[in-house]
Amino acid sequence: MDKVKYFDAGRIKGKYQLAVAADTAKALAHFCEQEPEFEQAVEQSGKSFQECLDSVVKGIKQSCSDLEVYSRAVKFYFSTAEVHFNMSIDLCGDNGYTAPPITVTKSSLSVSLDDLLDF
Repeated sequence: MDKVKYFDAGRIKGKYQLAVAADTAKALAHFCEQEPEFEQAVEQSGKSFQECLDSVVKGIKQSCSDLEVYSRAVKFYFSTAEVHFNMSIDLCGDNGYTAPPITVTKSSLSVSLDDLLDF
């Protein structure tokens, strides 16, 4: 699959679709590299990236989080898939300390204070 051609954000129509196209294309291409079964689902879907974006922005009134956009895009191709985000912050620069990841899911935010205090 030629991901660069398939996820070409330059051919997208619609102001909302254009607003999310570039970053969504990068995320979906990364997911395809990460999970061959997802890439196969995209290839075999017979659906265009424009159709995906049309579906993603449907029903959005004013704004939508990146997590919601990527989740909708992934579910467009693979309805049972879930998108998980991991974030961390390093306030001291590269000092060898690795902060525990903060996991953000669609419905919750989980941070262990014990992990943050135990360094």
